[in-house]
Amino acid sequence: MRLLQVYRAASFAFASLLFVVMSDTDVTAQTNSSQAVKNIVIVHGAWVDGSSWSKVIPLLQAKGFHVVAVQNPLTSFADDVAATRRVIALQDGPVLLVGHSYAGVVITEAGNDPKVVGLVYVAAFAPNDGESINSVTKNYPPAPLGGELRPDSQGFLSVTPKGVAEDIARDLPAKEQPVLTATQGQTSSTVFGAVVTTAAWKAKRSWSVIARNDRAIPPELEKAEAASIGATSITLPCGHLVMLTHPKDVADVIGQAAMTPNSR
Repeated sequence: MRLLQVYRAASFAFASLLFVVMSDTDVTAQTNSSQAVKNIVIVHGAWVDGSSWSKVIPLLQAKGFHVVAVQNPLTSFADDVAATRRVIALQDGPVLLVGHSYAGVVITEAGNDPKVVGLVYVAAFAPNDGESINSVTKNYPPAPLGGELRPDSQGFLSVTPKGVAEDIARDLPAKEQPVLTATQGQTSSTVFGAVVTTAAWKAKRSWSVIARNDRAIPPELEKAEAASIGATSITLPCGHLVMLTHPKDVADVIGQAAMTPNSR
């Protein structure tokens, strides 16, 4: 009889300990899910490179975030998605994924990576499944930038100095515009017809910065897509390179997104 009592007492003690451990694990998981995301991966759009985020990155680093800028090859949509996924894979925890312009399409696809917990669209496209830049823009007036694109013999597009000065970087200081012209990355024309397979914003929280005076993407499209995907959004009175003209505002949106609990 005494042996049976000892056995029952030991069983009760073990069950109590197991309950405490499991409860602690649940609390820890809930706490982790609501903690700030530390890793921010930023993706540039067409005709620029990672340096287009040079004014935002220091502001985010000052807030304590670990920031990495993807260097898209701009040779194809698949190549750019692959480059973004490689950077995501290197991060040691949850990732907030940020994209500007064409990179909105890239993060919409690459954002399906399980490490990605949120998406931030900065003057960017946010297509749905089966959509491309060509398909989402067809019902809007052509953006002025389109008239300043020049193809080479292999189908890669460049922007004329006029297009940089008047359309992409219109509200930047004149001394900064020639640098953007000189450093622009030739962009494959194929990326504009590339189709999203599964839109990550359907399962993950999203934020949007709308450029009211954008001459590269119709501002009405940016606004409509932000509403369609349920993004928390702000509108700024600026042109396409909003992260260079309003870096603090953009950094603030990204920082707020990183501090938001990761539930859709």
